Amino acid sequence: MQRVMAFNGKDVVVGIGSALVDILIHTDDAFLNKTGAAKGGMTLVDKEFIEKTLAMAANRSVLVPGGSACNTVIGVGKLGGRARFVGKCGQGQMGIFFESDLKKNNVMTQLLKSSTPTGRVLSLITPDAQRSMFTFLGAASEAHPEELLTCEFNDAAVVHVEGYLLFNKALIQTALARAKAAGAMVSLDLASYTIVKSSKEFLEELIEKYVDILIANEDEAEAFTGFSDEEKAIEALSKRAPIAVLKVGKRGSYIAEGARIYRIGPLGNGDAMDTTGAGDLWAAGFLFGLVQGFPIEKCGAIGSACGYEVCQVMGASIPDEGWKRIKSSMEE
Repeated sequence: MQRVMAFNGKDVVVGIGSALVDILIHTDDAFLNKTGAAKGGMTLVDKEFIEKTLAMAANRSVLVPGGSACNTVIGVGKLGGRARFVGKCGQGQMGIFFESDLKKNNVMTQLLKSSTPTGRVLSLITPDAQRSMFTFLGAASEAHPEELLTCEFNDAAVVHVEGYLLFNKALIQTALARAKAAGAMVSLDLASYTIVKSSKEFLEELIEKYVDILIANEDEAEAFTGFSDEEKAIEALSKRAPIAVLKVGKRGSYIAEGARIYRIGPLGNGDAMDTTGAGDLWAAGFLFGLVQGFPIEKCGAIGSACGYEVCQVMGASIPDEGWKRIKSSMEE
């Protein structure tokens, strides 16, 4: 029996997260050290810090819509699935830019609005393709739990929540509770090892109570489980949720469903221009496949294809040619 039957006709992937605009800059380790960034991590800052750092940078920046859950639902929409994004943005030009891009990419929007500027993320991309992030949450930090009551969850097959919302405990707890009450599967991406370390106790409570699909990369998994060994880490994650995912970059991924662990091989030779959005787009392919009722291994393969394609470009936006290759591989 196909897994899609468990969704009772529901087919929407709802992403809940921070509505952010990504500012991408290629730089070197020397500049990264000057900024005080935690390499591969995320640090919360104010808008002035981002502006000051931009002024110091030698290279030009690229502006694209971003945010982890946003990237994921855009990927679902581009694959042909039904997707919705819930978040809070400003009313200025960046907010308009953010909303119009979602609609252009086949994503339904339920955007809460604020007079505060739209949040933004400065991603410093080093030659090893690692991205280190400084985040000004802006309007996204003003989302209140009661505002979620106006948002649609009843048609959701999966509600996907980014771990960055752990900075707003009341909001993430309300989001997960509402998703469960609506009968949706709950997917949680741990987002950043720095967040896992700072919120581990609360995170453990949320996972035990609400989470059906737990997604982590190797750094996040180590921070959460204490294991750097891949097999031990995925085994530990599998004990926390019915479906657990461990992404290990150019080595591929592991997916645990019940007692069975699947090893998903990587695409290509591991070369990457930029890893921005790699985990988010992997989640897009995986969740799309899950809602379509595909076997777990095929879900993982679609995720791997999406993660590979986004690493070949700067930013989290896969070009049309990349989506064509992904869809062609799905049909094989």
